[in-house]
Order: sequence, then structure tokens, then C-alpha cells
Amino acid sequence: MAKKRIVITGGPGTGKTSVIVKLEEANYFCFHEVIRAMTQEAKEKDQSTTFASNPIVSVSDPHEFNLQILKGRIQQFTDATSKKDDILFYDRGIPDVLAYMDYFDQSYNDDFVNACKHHMYDIIFLLPPWKEIYISDDERYESYEQAQEIHHHLKDVYNRLGYDCIEVPFGSVKERLDFILKKSI
Repeated sequence: MAKKRIVITGGPGTGKTSVIVKLEEANYFCFHEVIRAMTQEAKEKDQSTTFASNPIVSVSDPHEFNLQILKGRIQQFTDATSKKDDILFYDRGIPDVLAYMDYFDQSYNDDFVNACKHHMYDIIFLLPPWKEIYISDDERYESYEQAQEIHHHLKDVYNRLGYDCIEVPFGSVKERLDFILKKSI
């Protein structure tokens, strides 16, 4: 059986991390968000106690930073071939890099687009902005309105690349998990 690659994506504050945690608790393999590790490394390097959840706002070379995220996501895609699991979940996909670059009005060359076209996923689940659960704090720098804008960029990029995003309805984490699993298996 061929491996099924499934992306869980969405703007900030949509409940994505809670769904990923529940998937792992249900013994599904999940590739974690690349930028989290990069953020942790940057925090340790700067020995900073205040660092935005998305360091793109403070890096000196945003293009290079996005290139590193792109490479990390491509590496996850490649690493999937050695996993024993038939169903693999990704906390964000390669196209998310383009969506965030669009959001920040950053240009990218064909290498970024080609990376997306040469590393295709099977299913894309998009968690929509949800005002009732959205929390802005020290770790999340985006306002709810910015989260909505990021959502539109994500949907646009995935659609341009030929994906039909499956929007995950609002509900409890369990209800959302059940929805994702029902559509995945």
C-alpha cells in the first residue's frame, strides 16, 4: 500500500496543534511543524525570553529563513519513505511556505513553486479561523484579522497548486479528529 500523506494546516489559533496532539495520542505518526524547532534554536541562540512564534518578523534575511523552512519540509517529505506507517500526517505542508511569503509580501522564485509541485500530498485539511477559540498572547503575534488573512493565503496557494482543501468544521477536538480520520481512511 502506498503511503498516504496528509497535511493539517490553518492559520494561527485555529486549533491545529490540538488536533495534531490528538492524532499522536491515537498513535498516528505526525511530522511536526519545522518552524517550531527553528524558533527554539533561535531562542537558545539569542538567549531571549521574548521571541515571536513566527521569527520571520525579526530575522535579518527572510528569504534565507524561508528557504530553510522549505528545506526542512522537503526533508520531512523525503523522510516519510522510511516510516513504517501507511498514513502520515504533516503539521503544515511545503505550500505553507509560499502562503506565508505571500502574506508577508515576499517574492519567491520558481524553485519554491517547483518544490511544491514535486512533493505532492494526498489530502489537505484546512482548519478555518475560529474567533471563539482564538487567543492572542506572547507566543502568537497575529491578530484575529491577520489570522483570517493568512487563512486566505493558505487556501489560495493550495488551490493554485491543484489541491482541493477539505475544510475541517468547528467542533470539539474529538469531533474534528473524527472528521479528519473519517475522510482520511
